[in-house]
Amino acid sequence: MEVLNLIQGKLLSATSGEWIDLTDPSKGKVYGRLPRSGTEDVNLAVESANKAFKSWSATPPGERAACLNRLADLVSKNAQLLSRSESTDNGKPISLAAAVDIPRAEKNLRFYASAIQHFASESHAMEGEAINYTLRKPLGVVACISPWNLPLYLFTWKIAPALASGNCVVAKPSEITPVTAYLLSTWVKEAGFPDGVLNIIHGLGAEVGDALVRHPKIAAVSFTGGTATGAHIASVTAPRFKKLSLELGGKNAAIIFDDCDFENALATTMRSSFANQGQICLCGSRILVEKSIYTRFRDALVSKAKKMKVGDPMDPKTKTGAVVSKEHRDKIIDYITLAREEGGTVLCGGNKTTPENQPGLVGGYYVEPTIIEGLKYDCEVNQKEIFGPVVTIQPFETEEEAVSIANSTEYGLAATVWTNDLKRAHRVAAELETGICWVNCWLLRDLRTPFGGVKNSGVGREGGFDALRFFTESQNVCIKL
Repeated sequence: MEVLNLIQGKLLSATSGEWIDLTDPSKGKVYGRLPRSGTEDVNLAVESANKAFKSWSATPPGERAACLNRLADLVSKNAQLLSRSESTDNGKPISLAAAVDIPRAEKNLRFYASAIQHFASESHAMEGEAINYTLRKPLGVVACISPWNLPLYLFTWKIAPALASGNCVVAKPSEITPVTAYLLSTWVKEAGFPDGVLNIIHGLGAEVGDALVRHPKIAAVSFTGGTATGAHIASVTAPRFKKLSLELGGKNAAIIFDDCDFENALATTMRSSFANQGQICLCGSRILVEKSIYTRFRDALVSKAKKMKVGDPMDPKTKTGAVVSKEHRDKIIDYITLAREEGGTVLCGGNKTTPENQPGLVGGYYVEPTIIEGLKYDCEVNQKEIFGPVVTIQPFETEEEAVSIANSTEYGLAATVWTNDLKRAHRVAAELETGICWVNCWLLRDLRTPFGGVKNSGVGREGGFDALRFFTESQNVCIKL
């Protein structure tokens, strides 16, 4: 497998001629390579986008939407190829890629193809004296940097509103999972996008990503990834006055009251704990259970988790695949070791593993679904993002205690609340310091709603018209009557 850059409508290797290995995490084996691009490649891509901007920004929204819809058609047409590629690249079960990642990528493109044609401006009349109206202008060349956990899903979530708004894009997918973005780049011309409107650069974050966010002609940066990297981007872009959207880490709580629908809360908490091997920023990694049902809920959760088996990601029956890399697997195992040192008891899991009767997968990066109890709410394991199939569980006695524990971390992305008390649901949701709160559900997403976090979970909001506002600049025009 050879991944290439897309610059000015051409598929190119890095100008340096250097490459980075591409590894299949299910086997721990190199299966391809991608360009190790650098500053020169970034400069070429930005210049290409800059040249295309005048024409693309003047293209009617309906024509831009048609390009996005044609690209969505190609995603749909090639869904099986994309699902296989996503599973190979990331280690996730192909069933998950086919049911969630690829359909959502198609939906992202179609959603913003429609949204840009319904994006209304404001007007304000001044009592017969004047009328003001607001123009929304594209910014120019923007950078979209997406992560490895939901590769095409989050890649399209960024580029779709940017392109729909009339911007030209230089996008950088994760160097760990670049293949589906590369496949998308091979269809850009067929979808009707003019050369230079969308450029895709591959390489290391510290090289390509840093050069991209520092480039003087980049007007805005949309980044999803780790909080430390987000802090670096913020420090680099602030003196340059670039617009910035950061979707960063999470340490999300699931708060389960004793009046919940027990079976629904149990089944959904299993999914929110271990979906995509826990490698979703919205996963609930701290499970808080009201004391009166704590033992029952804990035992039922552990029983279900013990039945989960890691398997070949390419097997449609597999529900738990590999984590994304050896380094990430080792980091997860280190946190489990730390949990034991901090006084925690591992109720299930806690180890590296491999799928049974699969000799070809022995070198892969697998971690057992792990549940830990007995930790203090403020210990490191309960405060830091692990981003793997590891959750902690602890009891609480009062609503106030549950909210206090949930709000105790530096993060504030999402939470779930399980209760049949409507007043309590509203009250607790409002008290939680998060950008998103799900009540009696998880990962139920309406693409029109704002998405993002507070505290160290990020800056700004994606989704709906919020994304279109981010990728445009407002101009007030005042006409005296």
